[in-house]
Amino acid sequence: MTTQESDYLACLSCQPWFQDEAVGSTSDLRVGLKRVFDIVCSVFIMVFAAPLVLLAMLFVRLSSRGPVIYSQIRLGQNGRMFMIYKIRTMKHDCEHSSGPQWATRRDPRVIRGGHFLRATHIDELPQLVNVLLGQMSLVGPRPERPQISKQLRNVIPLYDERLRVLPGLTGLAQVQLPPDEDVGGVNRKLACDLYYILNQNLWLDLRILLSTALGVLMIPFVVSRVILQIPSGRPIQSAFEELRSRTRAGLPPATRKADKVGDAERQPGLSLGNVVDTGLTSPAPAN
Repeated sequence: MTTQESDYLACLSCQPWFQDEAVGSTSDLRVGLKRVFDIVCSVFIMVFAAPLVLLAMLFVRLSSRGPVIYSQIRLGQNGRMFMIYKIRTMKHDCEHSSGPQWATRRDPRVIRGGHFLRATHIDELPQLVNVLLGQMSLVGPRPERPQISKQLRNVIPLYDERLRVLPGLTGLAQVQLPPDEDVGGVNRKLACDLYYILNQNLWLDLRILLSTALGVLMIPFVVSRVILQIPSGRPIQSAFEELRSRTRAGLPPATRKADKVGDAERQPGLSLGNVVDTGLTSPAPAN
């Protein structure tokens, strides 16, 4: 474990929610079954998705300069860092002059065909390797960059709660919400992440995976939500508000203030040190 990981875990251990094992806890049996589920499904998906991944990689190679696969450090369960793998969908080293910044709906940095790869999550398929290595699960909260998490935890209550479980290749938030464009969007995804952590089971995982597959086929979530009965909307938000109400007293003062006035949700331009996740290589990636 690196010094940075140790410092992050030490910070987490001081949080009241991190010491409360009753919140989002899972039995050894459930964890074991989920692991078996992840391995079996990952191997199955890799076999059938291999031609699609190879075609996507070939297209990226022929349409733009730079590596086809890039790696980036992300934050995993209990704050452990790991290297994630994705198919590159933006111009190589495009943040060299601008620095990290929010990705937009029509981001000019996206390469030809990149919007399709991102919309269908085909660019995420190399992360099946991370699942087999035990660094990720098929379903769970989206893994974030350590430097972004460090800043978001100061403005969004319960943000670190999502670190209780393995991050996911897909998840309840990913299938129904667009990519983050402001802190309010992160807050809405957090509500989905916490709902999943508190209600996770293999049946929910299977439905989320099927919804993701339908998304690859360009079938919108409004359709898969009805067919698969996936939780969304008001039930998730209500559960989120109730959880925040129960734990608000144990939050750090700065987070408690942000929760009270809603600054993090009402200010899209809230400064986070201009550190955001655009799906590109970090300043020092291992490409």
